[in-house]
Formats: sequence, structure tokens, C-alpha cells
Amino acid sequence: MDIRTYLNFLEVAEKLKCNTRHSYTSSGRPESVAEHSWRLALMAYLVKDEFPEVNIDRVIQMCLFHDMGEAVTGDIPCFEKTDGDEAVEEDAVAGLVRLLPQPYRQETAQLFAEMGELRTAEARLYKALDKLEALIQHNEADLSTWIPLEYDLQMTYGTKECDFAEYLKRLRDVVREDSREKIAASGQQPSAGGRG
Repeated sequence: MDIRTYLNFLEVAEKLKCNTRHSYTSSGRPESVAEHSWRLALMAYLVKDEFPEVNIDRVIQMCLFHDMGEAVTGDIPCFEKTDGDEAVEEDAVAGLVRLLPQPYRQETAQLFAEMGELRTAEARLYKALDKLEALIQHNEADLSTWIPLEYDLQMTYGTKECDFAEYLKRLRDVVREDSREKIAASGQQPSAGGRG
């Protein structure tokens, strides 16, 4: 790859370090999109023995690229994202893919198409882990960073995405149990407005 093209693409990707998500870290600061993608890739690597039939390298690629459009659009929480927001992000992804030379352009376009269709085991695994990573991060953050709807969302988010594999269903159930224990230990219940 041409060095200037390489550096230009990395410059855009760097925005994923700057753009924050709705989630908070255990230290109390907003989590970056890049941090979410990094740990998602780590999660994929660590479940490879549970999914021997799956091309984990491809899943890791999906984890690293899946939120690339947010380098342009920023993150919009799932409970606020509209179809219009989805379309804007898709346009941002298409623009970023065009920055790449061949064969990277074609490979990356195919990767995004596969993620969008969710037909392959690789795409379904990435998507389930993506949902679970957000739930795990919420469990690691202080409960004061949760907004009221997240008390229920912790028990419903990722349900259908995890249903295709027993291991993912068990993982989801343990993560939900951690959420229940966190809430019970705090003695808090969601308030009518604001966080916590």
C-alpha cells in the first residue's frame, strides 16, 4: 500500500480513539469506540476454541472494522439510533472504503456486506459478541453511569443475537446474572430522570 494512502487512512481511523461511546470505563471516564473495538477483537480471539468451525481471523477483522463509520459520525446509542442515522453511517463507511486501494477496498467492502447480511457464522458471532461487550462494559462501570432504561436493557440486549450458539447463551446468562447482582448490591433502582 502506498505510504501516504496508508497514513491517510490511519489518520481517519484515529478518530475512533477520540469518539466516545455511551459506555463508561471502570475508572469512570467515557469509553472510546476504539477501546470497544479492541476488546471485542480480544473477545473473539478468546472464544476460538468454542467455535472451531468459524474463521476467527475473519471475525477479528469484523470486530476491528465494524464501527469504522463512527470515525466520521460518532457513536449513537442503540436506543437513539434511527434509520436515517444508519444510512448516514453506511455512507460514511462507503466513503472510508473508497479511501483504500485495491485489493483492500474490495476485501473491506465484502467484509461490511457480510456483516450487514448476518448470514455467515462469522458475522453472527461478531454481532453477538458486539452486544455482549457492551453489556460487560456496563457491568464494569459504576452504576451511577447507567440511565434508567439500561436496567431493563441489560436483561434484553443481545437476546436474539446470542440464540444461535449454546456457549453464547450461557455467556449472556452469566453477564445478566452479574448485572442483577450489581443492581442488588447497590440497593438502587432506576430513577425517573437522568443517570442512575
